[in-house]
Amino acid sequence: MKKCTKYEALFTFGNEETLKQHLETCEDCKKEQEELDKVSDLLKEIKPYYITKRKNTAKLKAACAIFAIFLSGATLGIINFNSDISDTIKYGNALSAEDLGLPVDAYGLIMVE
Repeated sequence: MKKCTKYEALFTFGNEETLKQHLETCEDCKKEQEELDKVSDLLKEIKPYYITKRKNTAKLKAACAIFAIFLSGATLGIINFNSDISDTIKYGNALSAEDLGLPVDAYGLIMVE
């Protein structure tokens, strides 16, 4: 006996009444419907746990974003208002080899004897 292959087409493209009528007459399709019902029941059982996990993840992401914004704002505020720190960070104000007391040539490179 050949296995029925109409279930997928009826489930996807047919209406609900046609599917029910076919399930009453076809044993293969009825087994497939029972398997899908079991899977559907398992998904319904797990759904509340998955949704709460997603909500917790979203809250954690929001908290991390707020913390990053606060930290960057505080850091930039300290750098802008404290002139000692901002002067040492600017380009060109770093100590050179000559400032450290090392012998340098005309190009500012350390002289080796």
